[in-house]
Amino acid sequence: MNSIAPNPTNRLVSLDVYRGLTMFLLVAEAALVYDTLLEIFPEGDALHGFFIQFTHHKWNGLMFWDLIQPFFMFIVGVAMPFSLNKRLAISEDRSKVTLHILKRCMLLFLFGTGLHCIYSGKMVFELWNVLTQLSFTILVTYFLLTKGWKVQLGVSMALLALTEILYRAYNPEVPFEHGTNFGNYSDQILMGKINNGGWVAINAIPTAAHTIWGAICGNLLLSKKTDSEKIKVFLIAGLVGLVIGFGLDLAGITPIIKRISTTAFVFASGGWALLVLAFFYWLVDVKKKKGWVFPFLIVGMNSIFIYLFAEILGKWLFRTIGIFSTGLLSWTGLGEHGLALITAILTLSTLWGLCHFLYRKGIFFRI
Repeated sequence: MNSIAPNPTNRLVSLDVYRGLTMFLLVAEAALVYDTLLEIFPEGDALHGFFIQFTHHKWNGLMFWDLIQPFFMFIVGVAMPFSLNKRLAISEDRSKVTLHILKRCMLLFLFGTGLHCIYSGKMVFELWNVLTQLSFTILVTYFLLTKGWKVQLGVSMALLALTEILYRAYNPEVPFEHGTNFGNYSDQILMGKINNGGWVAINAIPTAAHTIWGAICGNLLLSKKTDSEKIKVFLIAGLVGLVIGFGLDLAGITPIIKRISTTAFVFASGGWALLVLAFFYWLVDVKKKKGWVFPFLIVGMNSIFIYLFAEILGKWLFRTIGIFSTGLLSWTGLGEHGLALITAILTLSTLWGLCHFLYRKGIFFRI
């Protein structure tokens, strides 16, 4: 934990906003905002098509919500060159930085596996959480940080090629079918079970590309290139990612499937991550449009803490607040769903308020 507020002049504000908005959306899920809205606007309602975007696609396709984890993986990668330079400036000892990264990855792994124990209500060993997979992608990216972008890009492509080969070699006829794919096979070896929703632990390998691509962008942001040159690279790379990802899917070569992080999905989601970075960098750091950023910035400054807090206590907080919101507002005639939405909004506001309290006190949790 760090009790000293970061100096805003030394930070890439657009990255803080990008991170904060992503975490805010995750916290809103933990506060049951999207579940409640889908109950209010069921299938057949005009707004259902919009709110269904805040759920994962069942298999082959892409929803907005499928982009959140890649965004998070990518953002971590962008921040890594900044963090490395800062730590080296303080300690000037690469071995100490390496030790810190190893400890951080171990904590992320423990947090991720621990969350699944809490979800299950018992001790389990499951590797499907984003933090568990992030512990792997950070480690891979860290050892590539001092390499040139060509090496970094080459390794990311090799990881995607490896993923493609493993799936196709294991089940050549239907390589990406739930229940019979290589990810399911590797989960049986690692955990003795498969995930009913189709998630697989081997996602850590292809999605490492998101973190590596983020690090390439972070190094570019630290370079002496002009703002317009940086944005141009982000835009071109992002569009290329979209063309490759959706092209593979439309051509019937490799489908876009988030639950097993196919190469088509990684390219498509990585393309969107790059375009969003270009937008925020242009808007916040180049055009200096910062008047609206504060609500998201403070969430991003305690991202891991608020994610864990919301995942562990979000539903409990919803139920607790619901006791009072339902009791005090039952006279309004809003109905069950209306009261549930108010409860969800109050839960989200409480979680945001916790971030605001920590910010005001200068408390920032770091691992």
